[in-house]
Amino acid sequence: MGLRLYDTARREVVPFEPPSVVRMYVCGITPYDSTHLGHAATYLAYDLLIRRLEELGHDVRMVRNVTDVDDSILPKARELGVPYLELAASEMERFRADMDALGMRPPVSEPRATDAVPLIEDLVSRLLEAGHAYLTHGTVYYDVSSFPEYGKLSHYSEDQMIRLARARGGNPDDASRRAPLDFVLWQTSGPDEPAWRAPFGVGRPGWHIECSAMAMHEHGPTLDLHGGGTDLIFPHHESEIAQSEALSGEPYARHWMHSAMVNYEGEKMSKSLGNLVFVSDLLDIADPRAIRLALLRHHYRAGFEWYDTDIEEGNALLHRLVAAVTRENGPDPRPFAARVRTALDDDLDAPRALEALDDLASAVLSGGSDESAPTTLRELGALLGLDLEKPLEPSSP
Repeated sequence: MGLRLYDTARREVVPFEPPSVVRMYVCGITPYDSTHLGHAATYLAYDLLIRRLEELGHDVRMVRNVTDVDDSILPKARELGVPYLELAASEMERFRADMDALGMRPPVSEPRATDAVPLIEDLVSRLLEAGHAYLTHGTVYYDVSSFPEYGKLSHYSEDQMIRLARARGGNPDDASRRAPLDFVLWQTSGPDEPAWRAPFGVGRPGWHIECSAMAMHEHGPTLDLHGGGTDLIFPHHESEIAQSEALSGEPYARHWMHSAMVNYEGEKMSKSLGNLVFVSDLLDIADPRAIRLALLRHHYRAGFEWYDTDIEEGNALLHRLVAAVTRENGPDPRPFAARVRTALDDDLDAPRALEALDDLASAVLSGGSDESAPTTLRELGALLGLDLEKPLEPSSP
């Protein structure tokens, strides 16, 4: 049947048939704090997709941006008393180390918002000239009424969008905008904030326009797949579509993929609650492959609860897999391999793929006469991002 993925805009699982070179853009982090499990689960989903596409013969050009100037990083830098770019650099170094440890494919490009300011200024100027934006008291707003399809990604009602915009810092009650859903393209900077001199005023970019500028600069007007977490569907991705398609007249992304949120032992995982589970802390106590296996037990579209005991299950499975690849024989591995690939092709059903991998390991440990079984197990492990030939790390329980 081929690879099939859920498309957020179409609200169904559909065939994903990209060209030989896949133009993928995944929203990256705002580097003001350490990598947590929500980040890891999100980027694991796209890593899994990349690995399967590569196995199918595609060249995947995944771009992941760095939002190094926005309304989250600037207050954190002020709180710590450090330059915001210094904070961004240190957190990005930690993020990359965490991603490398978990076996994530690196992006082919990692553009930074601060480097894209000239591109952003150009887009904002063009939106103003085309009548899709307006300037009020030094702030440029996108005029949502100029894009009748606003909402076609999320399918939210106007009331829902206003409520979400209010909850997510969009400030729809600001009297300076013509309509509640109009969003910021360019804003004036505070006294201690970075500022750039643009034709329409001194200030800094809005969040949404940053990604449009970077994505279109890296990949052109149309992406084969755009991804991120479900929390980005609105307003971020909805607004990206409006401003990008208003300029290009072409579809911004052919496929929209979103991964669900991770909770911690019954509560939403958030900085305000102080219950973030940081990847670096888990790496201190567990083999990174055990962390990856624990995350693979959950489907990317099914929000899940993380419990401290999850790492124990990941570690137990890792021990079985590593033990199995050292054997010389096993059963016919082809039915197990077919199950793994069929599961991945069915909307990246990682839990089902993992079950097939575990079944093969258990069968190998039980014996058999097929010499290709351990080799196939190693290959299937690599498909899931697991190097099963590497010895267990001393830190794993």
